[in-house]
Amino acid sequence: MNNSLLQIQNLSVSFTEQKAVNNISLDIRQGETLAIVGESGSGKSVTSLSVMKLLPKQAIMEGNILLKDEEQSINITHLSDKGLQQIRGNKIAMVFQEPMTSLNPVKTCGKQVAETILLHKHLSKKEAYKKTISLFREVQLPSPENIFHRYPHEISGGQKQRVMIAMAMSCQPDLLICDEPTTALDVLIQKEILLLIKKLQEQNGMSVLFISHDLNLVAEIADRIALFYKGEIVEINTTEKIIYSPKHAYTKALLACRPALYHKGQVLPVISDFLHTTNPIMIKETENPFIKKEILLSVRNVNTWYVSKKNFLGKTLAYNKAVNNVSFDVYENEILGLVGGSGCGKTTLGRTIIGLIQPHSGDIIYKGQNIFSFSSNERRMLSKEIQMIFQDPYASLNPTISIGEAIAEPLRVNNILPAHTIKKEVIDWLEKVGLNESHYNRYPHEFSGGQRQRIVIARALIMKPKFVICDECVSALDVSVQAQVLNLLNELKKEIGFTSIFISHDLSVVKYFCDRVIVMNKGQIEETGTADEIYYHPKKEYTKQLLEALPKIVPTTAR
Repeated sequence: MNNSLLQIQNLSVSFTEQKAVNNISLDIRQGETLAIVGESGSGKSVTSLSVMKLLPKQAIMEGNILLKDEEQSINITHLSDKGLQQIRGNKIAMVFQEPMTSLNPVKTCGKQVAETILLHKHLSKKEAYKKTISLFREVQLPSPENIFHRYPHEISGGQKQRVMIAMAMSCQPDLLICDEPTTALDVLIQKEILLLIKKLQEQNGMSVLFISHDLNLVAEIADRIALFYKGEIVEINTTEKIIYSPKHAYTKALLACRPALYHKGQVLPVISDFLHTTNPIMIKETENPFIKKEILLSVRNVNTWYVSKKNFLGKTLAYNKAVNNVSFDVYENEILGLVGGSGCGKTTLGRTIIGLIQPHSGDIIYKGQNIFSFSSNERRMLSKEIQMIFQDPYASLNPTISIGEAIAEPLRVNNILPAHTIKKEVIDWLEKVGLNESHYNRYPHEFSGGQRQRIVIARALIMKPKFVICDECVSALDVSVQAQVLNLLNELKKEIGFTSIFISHDLSVVKYFCDRVIVMNKGQIEETGTADEIYYHPKKEYTKQLLEALPKIVPTTAR
């Protein structure tokens, strides 16, 4: 096997009649970081699950996956369940995209890591505890002894991901597979996790298979990059050659579709613009219709607090001030960016505005009326005008309802359209967000994470609301679909006078998409300004940290 730790030979994976991976071959060398990059549904996660043999039962897998073990090679595809148990977690470990769904909610974080150590290593419970605490320190978790006894829901997303990394590293694997491990994290924690993975790789001399939809991100840590498109490898090379001398049109497209490369008002190019034309891509300019005018929504001295401490009689002793005396206005036809790291209060503020969380105090005034004084009937009517696109598409869709019916549901409930026209409207919206009519009768589990996010966006926007709160609605999407959705939002804004609060941790997207920006930190407003002012001339140190944590914008010859 030469210097290869793992060899994938002629791998194909099919689900019923659909081929997810089509006859791919690649190798991962000892001590290197190989990144697999591609859009949602390109086959990159299916490939990683094939290496671990974690594919669902209905999957049909062909080909060979060879793992070097000392002087011999093990064919993973032919291993029994007992043989796989010795490989998983021990020789090959995996960090998944969604730590909340990967951790057991009824067991403490420390116990779950200790169980992995006890399964593979001949250690006592006391030794496993000490090893777990040591791992928690290694992955830079605060108060490791405290985290050991906490449940997953009691720690932040970044901390959960660190627990997953500690679990993956517990048996010092030869290969660490990272499947979109930073997608749901803010840019500050994302940078910390990337540096942590790189540090652990160097310390342990292991190989890393890093899966992402973001070429910009992997450019910082990968030695080589393999580009996946529709289940096939279209280009594989060193990171430097991929970034600075891309050969395939798809690679050039991924580099050119990033919002950070364009200024507000330009229509973002998408993948299809590069794959189906031989002509140079012309970046279209659109009119920016926002002019500061009437106030549509006002947030006045809003406090949303959670009880953090009580005495034995149940009296509140302390609060966690998630949103602390926040005030601002949103103008009609404006897109206002709300930016900050995890725990800064931006999502809590968004949920408070839409009425999902009751504030401790303060007022939210929409079209001159305080929404907290509305009757239940008035609130129901208000839901036609105000919609929210949620961050987590996994929790936003009913697994027992087809996606066509899920998107149609708000139209039916609110009697927006005649019944016989609803299906056509839903199909039109599926196409607008990059899906098609064939997806109508499929269920959420049949879609990738990025595809589910598109479905959630279509469900919210099909109502053509006047005001939308977008909570990290493009953070899980690959650059091409992100561009489609941002273009769509821009078109809708122009068509119906669209107003939005756009919540994000990515200042490069906010710079392109938003008119003004509010930076939040620890429940309060840190800084406010136009999108260009915040991006190019930040005044506060915290804003500068958010900008510095963004992956560097690599140049592209694709435009």
